Amino acid sequence: MENLLNNLKSLLQKDERLVSEGELLKNKLIELAIKLDKDLIKLLLSDEKMKEVFFVEIDGVLVFDKDKFIKFVSNKQFLPDSYTAFKNKIGLTEDGEFISEKREVVLSWPYKDCVLEGGMTKEDQKRDEIFWNETLAPDEISRLLDPKVFTNAKRIDKNGEHKFDKFKTDENGDPEGKPSASNGASIKDNLIIKGNNLLALHSLRKRFAGKVKLVYIDPPFNTGSDTFTYNDRFSQSTWLTFMKNRLEVAKDLLDKDGNIFVHIDDNQCFELKVLMDEIFKKENFVETIIWAYGSPSGGRAAGAKLVGIHDYILHYAKDYPIRKQFKVYTPYSDKYLKDWFKYRDENGKVYQRRMRGRDEKGNVIWEKQYLDESLGVPGCTVWTDIKQIYADPRAFKAEQRRYTEMTGYDTQKPEALLKRILEYTTSEGDLVLDFFNGSGTTTAVAHKMKRQWIGVEQLEEGAKIFIKRLKNVLNGDQTGISKSVGWKGGGDFVYLELAKWNENFVEKIKKAKTTEELQKLWETIKEKAFLSYKVDIKTIDEHAKDFTDLSFENQKRFLLECLDKNHLYINYSEIDDEEYGVSEEDKKLNKEFYKS
Repeated sequence: MENLLNNLKSLLQKDERLVSEGELLKNKLIELAIKLDKDLIKLLLSDEKMKEVFFVEIDGVLVFDKDKFIKFVSNKQFLPDSYTAFKNKIGLTEDGEFISEKREVVLSWPYKDCVLEGGMTKEDQKRDEIFWNETLAPDEISRLLDPKVFTNAKRIDKNGEHKFDKFKTDENGDPEGKPSASNGASIKDNLIIKGNNLLALHSLRKRFAGKVKLVYIDPPFNTGSDTFTYNDRFSQSTWLTFMKNRLEVAKDLLDKDGNIFVHIDDNQCFELKVLMDEIFKKENFVETIIWAYGSPSGGRAAGAKLVGIHDYILHYAKDYPIRKQFKVYTPYSDKYLKDWFKYRDENGKVYQRRMRGRDEKGNVIWEKQYLDESLGVPGCTVWTDIKQIYADPRAFKAEQRRYTEMTGYDTQKPEALLKRILEYTTSEGDLVLDFFNGSGTTTAVAHKMKRQWIGVEQLEEGAKIFIKRLKNVLNGDQTGISKSVGWKGGGDFVYLELAKWNENFVEKIKKAKTTEELQKLWETIKEKAFLSYKVDIKTIDEHAKDFTDLSFENQKRFLLECLDKNHLYINYSEIDDEEYGVSEEDKKLNKEFYKS
């Protein structure tokens, strides 16, 4: 085995494509193998041992065993880094399977082995956040997706924060409510939930399955400047798994006539379309909306590549034939108004002439369409008019500046974009969900348009940002769509957090500044945290010197991998376990939420 590894490494060094600064590029090697690269195959055939191991003779023809080769070079013994070598030594080994060959669940929460110039959504472009994304195989998941305990509940209105009393439900006197035997009376509160969005979605399932009318999300775009900064193949597979986990439960939350809109750019749009066809079924695809956020003259190209000025919004229904959808109209352009609405009647009313037909002699019969009675141009799938809703481009930029000043958070999406989507598929009182809440544009617009809403955010700083924004909404802020919908303020919302356990240690690892801090934290983790079944405490302690020889970032990475991800948050099923110390107040809150 050792000789084969060494011989293969020496052989591959002859291919300049596979070498950088004297080191072999494993990911490039796998990529070429997947593509059945002719030069790579010729190189392997030039060595008798490689020919014997990685080729099979079929009717006198040598056939490259691609899968065997990829599995061999994917093994951690092939080009192990210092971190992998340390893990191998103490027994924390992986099975060597390719990421695309597993049925994984991908978690995302603060901190991993990469520092990013971005965050959970593309709105985080200027934020320097660090994220953890972990792929778990099915045998590592036992209670991960069980409903979690909620804590730190408070009700917030224009007068400030108040002690939580109880949820507003249909039972509290809503004449329109239709309590469900399976999941109790509908909760009518607006909710902000702080915590991992995958786990929050599964916790919402108990009370909100089949009750959400609209899901709008603006997930990470996987551009290399956000969470998923890995090699292309791994990145795409991980990102799609990340999305699949969340879209599957989002579908369960949708009402039978509900709709989902996923905002994305062309880096993953087409892969996402295939994934959504699988989850929501092709027959429930409604349309692809192109949102032109820029203008043709709005940027300068550094090279020959065309300037990108649009995003995509994929629209699916839970059940296409019965989907809730209204006809929308867009304002007439100035040119259309000038060229067509150029007539006035005897009372001075502006109209355009429209052909109604012809009489027997072939003469055109005209009819009048008055401007004040016209709804506008019937909506189309290319939205170039969102910015035109504003008086001029400066008005749009001024709105964005106000958001930034108000929240300290830079956002690209105007409220008018979300207003269009909500007008298109919802009515007053309908429930709207955004589990990549970002700066809170979706929840702010839903509130102003008198929809019920749920927003999920996992970052402390992110939650602070949109809570601040929503407080301004409650107090009647006049940014965005406020004037067009006659918003004057009012209403309230309930803030909840997922109760943390191992997640507390994740955050402490993240904040540590020195190896000494991590060593002290390891002593606490051994005593109080739930550890992965792979962890042998005695063996790790015996190799403490090897741990200190790792880079500081890899020391953090290792401690994070020692934690059992099934226990990031407290499961509702264990709410009475004294070890967790859940307060009587929180027990009451959760029993009311889960109706048990």
